[in-house]
Amino acid sequence: MKPASQAKLAKRIHSDAQRFAALKDELTALGYFCKGTLLKRMMKCGKKGCVCQRDPAKRHGPYFECTFKRDNKTINVRLPAQAAPLYRNAIQQYHRLRRLLDRLEQHSRSALAHLAEFKSADRN
Repeated sequence: MKPASQAKLAKRIHSDAQRFAALKDELTALGYFCKGTLLKRMMKCGKKGCVCQRDPAKRHGPYFECTFKRDNKTINVRLPAQAAPLYRNAIQQYHRLRRLLDRLEQHSRSALAHLAEFKSADRN
């Protein structure tokens, strides 16, 4: 490999390392996270004469649940209404984490390809 090409590749590798470090820094900015879905439910009660049995607009609630999978089983956790925004934010943080991990992996693959090219050129 020509020295100019090797210098260009070395610059890419340095740039890769800087970008990877910046992405890792984004990980530290994340707050609490959890996988799942936040559900808001309006329920019918068991009383025969209750208006909720006849009119869907008069159902009881809202009741909040966080639902997620663990070991291929769906888990539902009832939440107090005050906790719903906290869980909504944690679920958003989880989605942000997944996107960030995808970006880290893509960038890692690119950086590894550059490093491998540099190492093979170094041997020649």
